[in-house]
Amino acid sequence: MYSLDDTISAISSPLGEGGIGIVKMSGPEVPTILRTIFVPGTARSGSETPWQPLSHRLYHGYVVDPETDDTIDEVLVSYMEAPHTYTRQDVGEINCHGGIVPLRRVLELTLQRGARLAHPGEMTLRAFLSGRIDLAQAEAVLDLVRAKTEAGLRVAVDQLAGQLSREIRRIRGDLLEVLAYVEATLDFPEDEIPERDLEANLRAASVDLQELIESADRGMVYRQGIRAAIVGAPNVGKSSLLNRLLRTSRAIVTPIPGTTRDTLEETINLQGIPLILVDTAGIADSHDLVERLGIERSRQALASADLAILVLDAHRPVQREDLEIAALIGTKPALLAINKIDLPVVAEVEGLLPDARTAWISALTGEGLGQLEEAILDLVFSGEVRPSDTTLVSNPRHKQALGEALDHVRAAMETRASGLPTDLLAIDLTAAVDALGEITGETATEDLLELIFGEFCVGK
Repeated sequence: MYSLDDTISAISSPLGEGGIGIVKMSGPEVPTILRTIFVPGTARSGSETPWQPLSHRLYHGYVVDPETDDTIDEVLVSYMEAPHTYTRQDVGEINCHGGIVPLRRVLELTLQRGARLAHPGEMTLRAFLSGRIDLAQAEAVLDLVRAKTEAGLRVAVDQLAGQLSREIRRIRGDLLEVLAYVEATLDFPEDEIPERDLEANLRAASVDLQELIESADRGMVYRQGIRAAIVGAPNVGKSSLLNRLLRTSRAIVTPIPGTTRDTLEETINLQGIPLILVDTAGIADSHDLVERLGIERSRQALASADLAILVLDAHRPVQREDLEIAALIGTKPALLAINKIDLPVVAEVEGLLPDARTAWISALTGEGLGQLEEAILDLVFSGEVRPSDTTLVSNPRHKQALGEALDHVRAAMETRASGLPTDLLAIDLTAAVDALGEITGETATEDLLELIFGEFCVGK
């Protein structure tokens, strides 16, 4: 299904107006297509020497339709000869002016001259299939593009450099050695095979896998962020708190209850964590149809959030609506933000959410905002907010595969300890090795590749 014999082409830069836009090609016909549609600037000056692109050079010139002789754009062209390229194939990049029309015209010309339109992620897929990167590194490319914070970027860069892959391969290699030993004892029982401490080998693999799994929750926070729903009764200051956390006036704020009629999402960088703040409509009884729809969306936002920030009005006693919203939060991780402490404080919040941290704040003046942010960090990481030097797992798929491998390793340990037949030990070891191979790609199925690379944009 995945052919490497043809030449693919795609727009690799975001569509829209910009300084430059890039059409990228990969495959054996790249030099031929470039010679057909590109006219060097020297040729316009009267040079009669045929253009022969040298690898890893940048050429100024023009893209010209060979059938009409119309100039499409003034461009810079780079040609990179295999195997020293991203895909390990011949690669060509045409740097056009960043407008939709010139980019599409140049793309159409490459398709007319023998290329086909690339599928989403097919450039990176070719890099994987050619062995330049493994599957975990390929997924890190997408994480790099989508990184929302410096911390998330560092995690993606480390994985793209192969930090996670090397750790997975080391553990998988150790398990393969154990599996080879077990299979040798099965195939040649009459031979004298030196004794090996399988219990110690399996125990070491179990510890290593457990450490990687324990890093996953933190790694996925850096990759995906934390979704925090700001909830509360009408007019308690939810939108004011959003604006204060964003350090900008994003949400409309008025003294009129019910100003917010829909959810509003914005992302901030909270010491390396992408914190997705969801401002919600005040949850209360209402006969207004539009307001009821907004309240229902608020309930949905609360249900899907990782964290709830319940905002209360410090200037009034706890209301029935406050109690009902606290009941909706239930056991979800939550913080109490007691707002309007710039006014006389009369609210008694003890027992409202017994397990929640409390921050006394003023969204108007900013007082207590640092306390609220620290409470969020403590809740997420127990104060541990910086990526450590150890390998971090940041992909849910990787965490699942590691969990499967750990389960099989532990099953093999139980088999060994119970004195059960050795062939059962080989079955679990094989399953553990295959699970780890799904992370780096050695045992990845075609369906899995389609699922992963289907998330990429066209041109990457």
